[in-house]
Amino acid sequence: MKYFAWLLIISVLITPRLPAQTQPPKGEPTNAREAAAQNKKPNSLTSEEQAAYEAMVARLPPDEQAWEKTLQQNLGGFYFPIHQKDRIAGKVTAWSFVKDIPGQPRVLIIGDSISRGYTMAVNRALAGVANVHRAPANCGPTKAGLEKLDIWLNGEKWDYITMNFGIHDRNTLPDEYRSNLEVLVKRLQQTGAKVIWVRTTPAPEGPNNEKYVSAQCDQVNKVADEVMQKEKIPLVDLYGAVLPRIAELQIPNNVHFTGPGYEVMGGEVAKAIREQIAANKVP
Repeated sequence: MKYFAWLLIISVLITPRLPAQTQPPKGEPTNAREAAAQNKKPNSLTSEEQAAYEAMVARLPPDEQAWEKTLQQNLGGFYFPIHQKDRIAGKVTAWSFVKDIPGQPRVLIIGDSISRGYTMAVNRALAGVANVHRAPANCGPTKAGLEKLDIWLNGEKWDYITMNFGIHDRNTLPDEYRSNLEVLVKRLQQTGAKVIWVRTTPAPEGPNNEKYVSAQCDQVNKVADEVMQKEKIPLVDLYGAVLPRIAELQIPNNVHFTGPGYEVMGGEVAKAIREQIAANKVP
């Protein structure tokens, strides 16, 4: 029995595990109503945790303190307490402060909770190639983008910006969605950054709590494809990348994905960024 017990322990130790931050937190909002409700939730930290977080922030350099303040103002009542607990535990996550390596291009990821899920995979895949940042929010629908884009850009110089607005716009009228995307694309192009569009991921097979169905996914992708083709914006086809493996990569009855799902998506996004970097290198 001891022999088998040791075998079990060894197998657990050597089995490769994905980083914990790739696992999606339960209850991530997928529409404006859910996000608004969650933002009203009281801080879920204990007094001891709050004190530990404040003490940790007080020791940070000014630029990192400023980033923590930005997150506090923008992450809301669902994500910010999760971020605080991760910081206390010393975890590196999608919203960790990024200290740029000079000489590397700067990348900004804008998008909803799906993009939050693959941000760290993109970061790992582009280590030594690019400085990968993410907007300080679950960016939600295009309406939120129009209102908060300047906050996410933060007045900084970006070389590449990936963006997606889809699942949160599943009930947005097609003409409104099209108009919003056109405005967002133009505003992003005006920054001088190379814009990359990320196609919206598939709806789950069968019923799901988010009531997200394939017809809605097809609609947002159809409209977005037309806008991006017109504006000559390169696409990352995450829809096509995960659809053949949807049962394996997506959480059952949920719009979100497993750790391996986010790894696959992060690899696709990183590949597209690498291609754009290579295409824009001066000979």
